[in-house]
Amino acid sequence: MNRTLFLSIACCLICFTMAMAQKSVEDRVATMVKEIEPDVIKWRRHLHQYPELSNREYKTMAYIADYLKTLGLKVETGMAFTGVVAVLETGKPGPTVGLRADTDGLPVYERVNLPFASKEETEYLGQKVGIMHACGHDSHVAILMGAATVLTKIKKDLKGKIVFVFQPAEEGAPPGEEGGAKLMIKQGLIEKYGIEVMYGLHIASAADVGTITYKTMGMMAAADIFTIKVKGKQAHGSRPWDSVDPIVVSAQIILGLQTIVSRQVDLTNEAAVVTVGKIAGGVRNNIIPEEVEMTGTIRTLDTAMQRIIHEKIRMTAENIAKSAGATAEVEIRTGVPVTYNDVALAAKMIPSLEKVAGENKVRIIKAITGAEDFSYYAEKVPALFFFLGGKPLNVSQVDAPSHHTPDFYIDESGFGLGVRALVQLVLDNH
Repeated sequence: MNRTLFLSIACCLICFTMAMAQKSVEDRVATMVKEIEPDVIKWRRHLHQYPELSNREYKTMAYIADYLKTLGLKVETGMAFTGVVAVLETGKPGPTVGLRADTDGLPVYERVNLPFASKEETEYLGQKVGIMHACGHDSHVAILMGAATVLTKIKKDLKGKIVFVFQPAEEGAPPGEEGGAKLMIKQGLIEKYGIEVMYGLHIASAADVGTITYKTMGMMAAADIFTIKVKGKQAHGSRPWDSVDPIVVSAQIILGLQTIVSRQVDLTNEAAVVTVGKIAGGVRNNIIPEEVEMTGTIRTLDTAMQRIIHEKIRMTAENIAKSAGATAEVEIRTGVPVTYNDVALAAKMIPSLEKVAGENKVRIIKAITGAEDFSYYAEKVPALFFFLGGKPLNVSQVDAPSHHTPDFYIDESGFGLGVRALVQLVLDNH
């Protein structure tokens, strides 16, 4: 046998051995996930029953940390107030992979008839509100706890370091406070743990259970907040000619804002949204007030369009107010950036998702105008964020309750796929 032939055979044998070893690990992972799936569901139901609002996730933090410590992981609590970070050291050279789940609930009264439905209440911005995991963060936490369990059990088959990030306040910190991914990064999460790549998932109530969906580059929108204060002249409601009516001016501004997206930006580039979500002014039926304040959200998927829309909002509000003899003060606060999926990372790792879900169950979607503060991690390191289907197959997409509503509902049978997906991304991230 000549030397060239010998080396070729040896290389083939090595590759075959490695492939079989990898297959063996994946088979064991599949078995482990089936075994712990009841626990994942149990964790999710506990968290669902006892949700907490952003920056107030104290019991949630303790629940997560107490379990992770039983796995023998190094656990840190308190980053970004109520965050939990756990580290799995394999002792072998390799990449440092971050896996993230968000932990906070929303000020929503639950209307779903479940034995583990939330009955929690609190005060939020001066109002009595319910608390509900109406966006699925409870499922994200449970799935990541499951992934931590499996990865700990197959530690000898891994390389590098895995950092489990349980992040609070994804829905936004209370007024006057910092929070969420932005604060974790500000406090040095990426540098402290040496995270080189970040993965995350989000349950999707309108996507079929058993599916995974994603988009490369901009997948979710940037979200900015605008506030417009319209100042006029107060008068008796019976004598509107004595006033400069800020309510009428505000109505004209709201209508004017709607033409920005429909008539003033190129929608063949990317989608955009300008929505007024709240308007307040006046105290009595027969008094024209002096001031009205409105606030809303701006959603963009392109930074150039974002800049143009900001300018157009100021110009529209100020000029409409001026034409009526009023003034408009416009404040725009930049919120979360576009959630960006790294193209090269996606090309490398999407086959891993197809491996666990099935190639026909991993689908490309169009960008959506919802926002996610996972985007802050993607600004620091290559990142991949994807949606995990949670809609029962016997429910139509039209009838599936949307996120942030009292009727939000998730099919728990898809949690195992979520665990396997996160584990497979770690296994294949060489």
